Amino acid sequence: MNLIKTEGFKNNKPVIIWLLSGCLLIYIMVLVGGLTRLTHSGLSITDWSFMGSVPPVNEKMWVERFEKYQQSPEFKKINFEMTLNEFKPIFWWEYVHRMIGRTMMYIFSIGLIYLLIKRKIKKHMLPYLGLLFFMGAMQAVIGWWMVYSGLQKQPAVSHYRLATHLMSAFMLFAFTFWFALKLIFGTDKNEYTFSLKKIKIASVVFFIFLILQIIYGAFTAGYVEGDNSKIRPGHIFNTWPKMGNTWIPEQVYMKNSLFENILSNPSGIQFVHRTIAVILVILFCYIWFTSSKMQLPKKIYQAITLLIYALTFQFILGVMTLVYAVPVILGALHQTGAFVLFSTVLYLLFQLFNTKTNKIG
Repeated sequence: MNLIKTEGFKNNKPVIIWLLSGCLLIYIMVLVGGLTRLTHSGLSITDWSFMGSVPPVNEKMWVERFEKYQQSPEFKKINFEMTLNEFKPIFWWEYVHRMIGRTMMYIFSIGLIYLLIKRKIKKHMLPYLGLLFFMGAMQAVIGWWMVYSGLQKQPAVSHYRLATHLMSAFMLFAFTFWFALKLIFGTDKNEYTFSLKKIKIASVVFFIFLILQIIYGAFTAGYVEGDNSKIRPGHIFNTWPKMGNTWIPEQVYMKNSLFENILSNPSGIQFVHRTIAVILVILFCYIWFTSSKMQLPKKIYQAITLLIYALTFQFILGVMTLVYAVPVILGALHQTGAFVLFSTVLYLLFQLFNTKTNKIG
């Protein structure tokens, strides 16, 4: 598949490159955000105003920054023996994460001004771009709202806020990527004599479960709010396919209600995360089996083939990440796999809904 050969790409090349550059930066921001979380660095900068500041460049500035961190609950309750030299690495992870967000803001803003001056932005694009900038601003606000939850009494970020922050980034990516695909491919003018209804429904259901899986991935990676033991759901039951010695251990349903067990019980959260992974595999098998009996356009077959590789890669990474108790490298790769899988499903959905048929669906 050569995107450069499409008429949409030739007509909107500067805008498409700008949007895809934004997609890449969103991915990098999420990846570094994951590394920041895995290295326990997310609460190292305790104020929002530091977002655009110059980093410490001398010993005095480092001491001032460290003194601010020493006032945080994380230092007082967890890292009270940390030295200044041990503080510097966790500071840099959070600083780089924030600077990537700032760079993304510059690229989107300066790029938009440049494209407007060059008259590359068409009127029909303006509402989409307005929404894009609103979503970007909300991503920054949600990021601070998340960090703020860990700077109060408890030195841990709420897993609900962590999931909200992660999903806002994924949704920003989805909107930007879908907009770029619309400009690249335009509307398919061909008309096919088959129905895509079954594959469309299955793919939408797959996408919904994938979103749930990403949310539960955030739950699994974070601390459960109010959990005094401070055990992350991803750091328990590090076995596969069973959880310990059983398929469903008692810890999964030890709380009083279903919602408590699936939302605020570490064992229950991990069980749901495991279960959704299996559901995604079953759903994909249905999509693959249904599509194999149809004469579909090449672009849809390509999307389904990409999905095979992306899902297999992510499933294997998920098992390895769990079994090895979430080491930093595997955790980062697993998050990358989620992004690749998410992008692939978006591409499949775009091609399915951009294909005209003369039958219902």
